[in-house]
Order: sequence, then structure tokens, then C-alpha cells
Amino acid sequence: MSEATTTATAPGRDPRTAHPRPPYGGGTRSLPGHTQDMDPAPDHGEESWGGRGRLTGRVVVVTGGDSGIGRAVAIAAAKEGADVLLTHLDQERAEAETVLDVVRGTGRRGEAVAVDLTREEDCRRVVERAVETFGRVDVLVNNAGTQESVERVEDITADMLEEVYRLNLFAMFHLTRFALPHLAPGSSVINVTSIQSSDPSPQLLHYATTKAAIRAFTVGLAQELAERGIRVNAVAPGATWTPLIPATMPAEKVANFGGDTPLGRAAQPVEMAGAFVFLASDEATYITGETIAVTGGRPL
Repeated sequence: MSEATTTATAPGRDPRTAHPRPPYGGGTRSLPGHTQDMDPAPDHGEESWGGRGRLTGRVVVVTGGDSGIGRAVAIAAAKEGADVLLTHLDQERAEAETVLDVVRGTGRRGEAVAVDLTREEDCRRVVERAVETFGRVDVLVNNAGTQESVERVEDITADMLEEVYRLNLFAMFHLTRFALPHLAPGSSVINVTSIQSSDPSPQLLHYATTKAAIRAFTVGLAQELAERGIRVNAVAPGATWTPLIPATMPAEKVANFGGDTPLGRAAQPVEMAGAFVFLASDEATYITGETIAVTGGRPL
């Protein structure tokens, strides 16, 4: 009998215990939140992500790449061989520089630009900077977003509604529109929706409606761009341990965040990165107009 048939293979990591389980400590109690204040510290793949060259030579633009899911995507993309441009708020410059250190440490080029994506002109500037720096755009990841928990729908003010729509939805339209002239066949757009798009929490109604719109945008744009050889997909995260959570939710909900999922915990940002890398890679050449749910077992 050969060694291959007698040596036991190790199973994968138990998904229930692969990362910290509730209760969680928390973090900064104001927007935009800060990674360094979070307890437990989130895993963005700085040490845990191992690249396999799946995005070698590509140029990836990640909005909101200084923290959370965007940070994990930027790091994974670089470790997979891509040059990366990430956007951040001006007050998050230090966190963005930390991400750039990791990106450049892989031997890839990294660039960060401070912008307000609620402004159309800043969306244009992101694409222009990517083209000036790297010569082109191959993958656009529309990740930047915001949310704010409310008790009642009457508590959603006109200013709150406009802010959430401008960042979560309008910026995606603008960025995609400005990027399209630079996207060649084989390029892709990846949007970030949410489990809230199909299972909305009443306290996040304004946020949830933007995420539902993003799914519709993804499906419709994918049909239009198919004839150009450009794929459009989305990732729908579930409960994910990012600075936005302690910054926008009551402390008691933060402590038990993700505990109601079948896996019993929140995801770490690095656990989202695989879906983005897959959709951006040639492993997904026949996938467009789809949404990949990364929700710990909650149905989308």
C-alpha cells in the first residue's frame, strides 16, 4: 500500500473557532473608527494570507482600502502579484500608510489617495491617479461605504440619507463610469453589497436599501459590459469585524456581534478577501452578474 493511501490528511481549520468568537471588546465609538483601537485586533491577512500569483501584473483599485474589508483586499491583491491603489479619508492617512507598507513589502507598487468619494470630482481623481501611476486599471473594487444605526425610521434625517446614498451608491456609479474607458477585455468590477440587501435590519434601513441597489446595479451592468469582455460581480459580506461596527452600533450589540450566525462568530476581514481574489482572477472568467455571499451560513 502506498504512503499516499496510509498517511492521514489533516482537515481544514474548524470554521467555528478559526477566529475569535464573541464576546468582543469593541473599539472607537465614533466614525470612521480606528483599527488600532479594536479588541480583538482584526486580521487583514498581513501574516495569514499566502499569495499564489493569481493576480500577477494587474492593477487593482480598492476604495476604502485603509481598514476593514478594503484593507484585506488590498493586502491580498498585492500578495497575489497586483499593484494596488487604495483610497482613504484624509484623517485615515496613517492607517493607509500602514497598508502601503504591507503592499510594498510584497515587492509590488502601492499608492494611496485621500479623497471624499461623496464628491464626483474626487471619484474622477481616483481613476486619474491610478492611470497616471500605473498606466491602466484592471480591477475596480467599489468597497467604501458607511452606515449608522437608528432606532426608528423617523430618526433617519435627510442629511443622513444623503450621506449614505452618496458614499455607498453614487460613488460606485461615478467611479465605474470614470474607470470604464480604461478597462480592457479581461478586466472586472467588483462591488460590495451586504447580507442587508436581502435581510435588512430595521435599524439599518437606509444602509440596507443602498446595498440592495448595488446588487441590481451589478446584475444590470454585467449584462451591458459582457460584450466588452468586462465582468461585473459583487461580494455580500455578513457580520465582519471592522472599525465600522464598534463605531456605529450600541456596545451590547458589538459584544455579541456575529454570534447569531450559524458559525457563531463574526468574520475577520481576511476571510472576505478570497472571494474578491477569486472574482478578479482568471479562475472566474465565466462568472459575471453574480453575488458571492460570505455570511457565515446566513442565507442571502
